[in-house]
Amino acid sequence: MRSSEANITANVEVSDPTLRYLRLVGSILCLIIFSSNVWTMSKWNERRGVADDLCYLRQAHLFQQFGYHGLDTDILPETDNYFRKLVNEAGHPEWHTANGSWCHIQMAATGKRVIQYPPGTGFLLAEFPEGFQVIPLYATATFLISLIAVFAISVARSKIDIAIATAFGCLALYFMINPAKASYSIPPTLVICAVVGFLTAAFFNATERRSRLGLIFMIGILLGISVNFRVANLVLSVAYFAALLIAFAWTRRMDNFWQGALFGLAYLIGMLPTLLANALNAGSPFSTTYGPDDTQTRHFVFSVASQYFSELQGVLILAGIAGVVGILIQRPSQSLKQIAILVAGNLLANLAFFLVHPIYQQFYLIPVAMLSFWTLLFGVLKTPLAAPTIKLRK
Repeated sequence: MRSSEANITANVEVSDPTLRYLRLVGSILCLIIFSSNVWTMSKWNERRGVADDLCYLRQAHLFQQFGYHGLDTDILPETDNYFRKLVNEAGHPEWHTANGSWCHIQMAATGKRVIQYPPGTGFLLAEFPEGFQVIPLYATATFLISLIAVFAISVARSKIDIAIATAFGCLALYFMINPAKASYSIPPTLVICAVVGFLTAAFFNATERRSRLGLIFMIGILLGISVNFRVANLVLSVAYFAALLIAFAWTRRMDNFWQGALFGLAYLIGMLPTLLANALNAGSPFSTTYGPDDTQTRHFVFSVASQYFSELQGVLILAGIAGVVGILIQRPSQSLKQIAILVAGNLLANLAFFLVHPIYQQFYLIPVAMLSFWTLLFGVLKTPLAAPTIKLRK
């Protein structure tokens, strides 16, 4: 009887004209913030003089000049002095020394001095005309986030769900300015986090085997693609690999085996550009182009941890953990419980990684925070694009 009453209540709530009004208001709020963001972005200077920015622009220049051969980022034979002009315009004539160059690392295996970053961000920048690359990259990414936010609002089925989707959509759009402006690699990463969040919720709410395999493939390939923007995005996939491995080890079901195998294959396909760039620049697909500051032995750094938890990133991580705990306390459905556990695993894995990283940046934990919130949001909204949950019972 209670189930019937709940269904009647839900049907009345869905048909309530007030919900259509609230969805419209929420969508308009998101579009206002999107317009404000684009207006702000239109005034940005694409030559800020930040070393990372200039190296992303050099990667884009190489793609525009040489096509896919631009994956080879050796600066020693550079003949057009593009990078030299960039850094000199930024007021840094000391950019190049006998021991190294800004964000370029000397590779012993190849004898090359190469860009340390993966090629994805430069590839996206190369799609826009030189001198007008950063603004359209950010505007495009922000537009995609606004579409996803409006979609979340449109599928919300109660007043509280609409309010949550609207609030988070507005927050996600704000983050496309601050702190996303700190690195050109963050906007495309956040778009992937939003889409993967939706697909993850869909995966755990699904009903058909074919849908399940299709969704896990898309999740794997998108998380693999994210590595082409930031190598640290590798950590975004830790909980996914762990969950799929545990599901198969626990049940020995072939369905779970094929989910894991397909996810792993898709992940490798997604990160192929970075593997190829590593082979060309560092001598092996699995050799890093990063320097010793990023590859040294890791240990917990209290000063770094205190920086994270004294500003926005720490607040978001704590809010994500609180959201997971709140969902689990409410004894949710099996699918939402699994979503919450997956999110908790990803949050803990990323915390473990970055709290032992010797370098702090104001955006390092933003991707996992946004992936977590989008996943929880779509999990709560119970989006209908579905695939069956991973069954852990023997």
